[in-house]
Amino acid sequence: MKKIFPYWLTLMVIVAMLITLSLDSYAGSARRRGTAGAQELLIPVGSVGTALGGSFTAAISGVDALYWNPAGVANISGNGEAMVSHMKYIGDINVNYLAVTSKVGRMGVFGASIKSIDFGDISVTTTDKPDGTGEYYSPRYFVIGGTYSRKMTDRILFGTSLNLISEQIINTTATGVALNAGVQYSSGEKGLKMGVVLKNLGPDMKFDGSDLEQNVVLPDAEPGTRQEPLRVVLSSFELPTQMELGIAYPLLYTDLMNLTVGASFLSDNFNFDQYRVGAELEVSKLAYLRASFAIAEDPETNKIVSGNEDFMWGPGIGGGVKIDISGLSYLKIDYAYRTTAYFDNNQWFSIRFGF
Repeated sequence: MKKIFPYWLTLMVIVAMLITLSLDSYAGSARRRGTAGAQELLIPVGSVGTALGGSFTAAISGVDALYWNPAGVANISGNGEAMVSHMKYIGDINVNYLAVTSKVGRMGVFGASIKSIDFGDISVTTTDKPDGTGEYYSPRYFVIGGTYSRKMTDRILFGTSLNLISEQIINTTATGVALNAGVQYSSGEKGLKMGVVLKNLGPDMKFDGSDLEQNVVLPDAEPGTRQEPLRVVLSSFELPTQMELGIAYPLLYTDLMNLTVGASFLSDNFNFDQYRVGAELEVSKLAYLRASFAIAEDPETNKIVSGNEDFMWGPGIGGGVKIDISGLSYLKIDYAYRTTAYFDNNQWFSIRFGF
């Protein structure tokens, strides 16, 4: 008990600080909906967590937890895990993701990840040539993360991630950093699990670059006046800070089959709050089925919305298989599918392996 108390005290202080920062310093309103930038931080990755709709904040583990709750990274299988994932997002946008975690003795587990957003080629247009100049450009958006996670006790996990955000549109760029921090608590292998995570806490970002500079003749200038340099100064934008609380419980736990259900609440400072539920069925530790459903609440009308113009995301489903391969702890292939109100429905393909 003497060893556990300091851990509990430390975690309680950390969680209290996170909640205070997110609810007070970054408190928002319905009128702030859609005003945050760096939206690539909110694009989910990996087939497991997305098929579960983010409902497993309290139970997500291993390399999948790098995005959803860094505390769960400490609960990896073996000495390390790696994952590659591809997602077909909306409007011909593709998302690629690579992540790796490794256990380092008693220090804990370290992880690294990179997410890239592929927008494809976009035609360059000008006021003189609104139909295109014949040139093309492709924005470059990256999120590079480093994570540390540790088992504080046999029941408490803590993790934190620092993400570097890079956005580039031709010669205009914006760079920022975002902090994620989370805690998971388990009452036992067959007991209730609880989790909390704060995401995307960081300073404002701002675009800058040579493309914001032009030589122009000032309005009302006399004929023959020389051009003067003009620079457009853009406003800064906030990061999409979120707080998530979740629980999970194994309804069925046998040697043949495990059924775990999870639920989470997401408090979003720049969008509607979300309520999410999901379930995972594990058969013989070789096959997996997953499903989830999410709804959002309009804070102005208290109206519940899902799969429409106010909240475009619908139900999610997915599954996976585990394959034993010589030289590796395991190989897992996963797939996820989520309906949307606009564009094509989302699809994820992921490969995970342990070592």
